[in-house]
Amino acid sequence: MTGSEAPLTAAGPDGSGTTPLIDVRSVTKRYRVRGRLGGSLFAVDDVTFSISAGETFAIVGETGSGKSTIGRLVLALEPPSEGSVRFDGKDLAGVSGGELRQLRREMQPVSQDPYSALNGRMRVREILAEPFVIHKAAVGGHSTEHLVELLQLVGMPASSLGRYPHEFSGGQRQRLVIARAIALRPRFVMCDEPLSALDVSVQSQIINLLRRLQRDLGLTYLFISHDMSVVRYLADRVSVMYLGRQVESASTEALFAKPLHPYTQALLDAVPVTDPRQRGQSRKPRIQGDLTTQFGRAEGCVYAARCPFVAPRCKAEVPDWRELDPGHWVACHFAPIKASVERNGPIPEAV
Repeated sequence: MTGSEAPLTAAGPDGSGTTPLIDVRSVTKRYRVRGRLGGSLFAVDDVTFSISAGETFAIVGETGSGKSTIGRLVLALEPPSEGSVRFDGKDLAGVSGGELRQLRREMQPVSQDPYSALNGRMRVREILAEPFVIHKAAVGGHSTEHLVELLQLVGMPASSLGRYPHEFSGGQRQRLVIARAIALRPRFVMCDEPLSALDVSVQSQIINLLRRLQRDLGLTYLFISHDMSVVRYLADRVSVMYLGRQVESASTEALFAKPLHPYTQALLDAVPVTDPRQRGQSRKPRIQGDLTTQFGRAEGCVYAARCPFVAPRCKAEVPDWRELDPGHWVACHFAPIKASVERNGPIPEAV
C-alpha cells in the first residue's frame, strides 16, 4: 500500500475520524541539482498525513530528513513537485492572489531561531503590529490595548512594547515570535524546531505556553522536532521521517509503547536517561553511520544503509506503507521488529 492509499480522514486527539484541517496527499518535493553530481534531490518523497482541528501532529527525524521542507509546503511557501496540500478542503496549489493572502492569515509559522526571526531595528510594538499592516487587518487591530493583550497571552509585560529584540533573552524572544504568530488569531501554526535554540530550563516554559495557547485559542499545530522527549509530551500523533520518506506514523502513545520500525526504535534508544537508577544500565547502541544525501529516488528502503536488520530485499524493493494496527502505519518489510531483538540479531520473519 502506498501513502496515497491511507485514510482520507485524520484521527483526532480522541481517536475519532474527523475531516482534516490539513490534508497532505502523496506529496513529493524534488530539487534539480546542477554540476558534477547532477540529477534530482528528493527532499520529500510520497508523504501523506492529515491533521484534525485542535490536534498536534509531530514530524520527527534527523537533520536532512525533510521535516522543514514539509513545513514550507504546508504553508504554501513552496509548491509540491507532485501530490497535493489542502487547507480546510482547499488545494493550495489552486489558490492565488487575495484568496491565498486570506488563507495565510489562518496559518502562521513559529521558527526555530528567535534571534534571527525578529527584526533588530524594530521595536516590539512595530513587530507585533506588522501582521495587521501586511494583511490590511481592521483599523484598531494593532492598537496599544490589543498589542498589550497579545503580550499578556504569552506572558510578557506591557513595557516590552517600547523595547528592541536585543534587550530580551532567547526565551523571551521566542515568546514574542509566538505572539506575532497568533496576532491574527490563526487556526493553524507550524512550529519548526521552536525549542532547539533555547536552554533546557526555558524549553519547558515554552512547551507549556504552546499547550495553553492551543487550549485557549483552539489552535492546530504541526510540530517539527528531533527531540523525542518533547514530542512525547506535546504531540497527539507522530510521523517519523528518514531521507524524505515516512517510515512510521502512529498515535504518540502507540509509537512510544510499540515502535515498529528499526529507525524509530533507534531514535527512542537515543533519548537520554533521566532516572539516576537507570544510568548505569547498559543501553542499546545508537544509530550507526551518518545520514547521507539521497540523489534520485531510492530503489529500496531509504534506511537500508544503516539498518542492523538489512536484507537483500531491503536494498532492491521499496517497502509498502502498511497499517499493522489501527492508525499505526509503517514502511518496513519485516515490521514489526521487537525492540528487544539484538541489533545484530537475525532478520525476523516478514509479516
